[in-house]
Amino acid sequence: MPEPLSKLARFLDQTLEVNMFPDAGPMGLQVHGSEQVHNIVTAVSASRELFEQAAKRQADMVLVHHGLFWNSDSRVIDPLLRERLRVLLAHNISLVSYHLALDGHPTLGNNAQIIKALDFSQEDEGFAYTGDRPIGWFGSSNPPIAPAELTRRITERIGPLHANYANGPDDIHRIAVCSGGGPRYIREAAEIGCDAFITGDLFEPAEMWSRELGIHFFAAGHYATEVFGVKALAGLLNHTHDCSATFVDLPTNA
Repeated sequence: MPEPLSKLARFLDQTLEVNMFPDAGPMGLQVHGSEQVHNIVTAVSASRELFEQAAKRQADMVLVHHGLFWNSDSRVIDPLLRERLRVLLAHNISLVSYHLALDGHPTLGNNAQIIKALDFSQEDEGFAYTGDRPIGWFGSSNPPIAPAELTRRITERIGPLHANYANGPDDIHRIAVCSGGGPRYIREAAEIGCDAFITGDLFEPAEMWSRELGIHFFAAGHYATEVFGVKALAGLLNHTHDCSATFVDLPTNA
């Protein structure tokens, strides 16, 4: 039996507590398509290619981390947005998007899932707050591991590193993880006593900050660090609802 769109959207909003995360655009249901949902495609970012693949898979809903609408964008429907919307509307596909709420969720979020994938124990404390909710999370290892071992785990379980500044201690007890565009939080991680900081993007001050703060810095890619949340949501929906959810991998070099 298909699931009502309104029921699924409400479940996702409540599960991710989307209203608790001030964000840079409208989160949750962004494009209203079919009222009944059999098949769901999850992915990192909205794009025409993704929507075309969703149509081929006969999806009724697309769930992404980076949606179509942002506060900083023009309200004009330009050719790029028009073509993306055309595919969705032609195939009656709904679009649902969760940004910071899916970074910061304490179990399903990108950062919590990365900590789990790296075999660290997630701590109760978080950092990089938006409103009163943390986006980033800390992980600990007892016994500690060597920087080379952490590098191996990141490379094998997330992907090739865009940058690795080995300026921290020989033993890594505690890590801070803030996926995607979180490199500026390295200072907060160092001040709280972390040995290593893991993020997606690289930015110009990172190497000097890493050196001066005495903390390892790993940039594992914006895309690669943000597949975890949408994959986790696909697994959750397959377990809790009478529909089929599939992750579609459309990697970028970012």
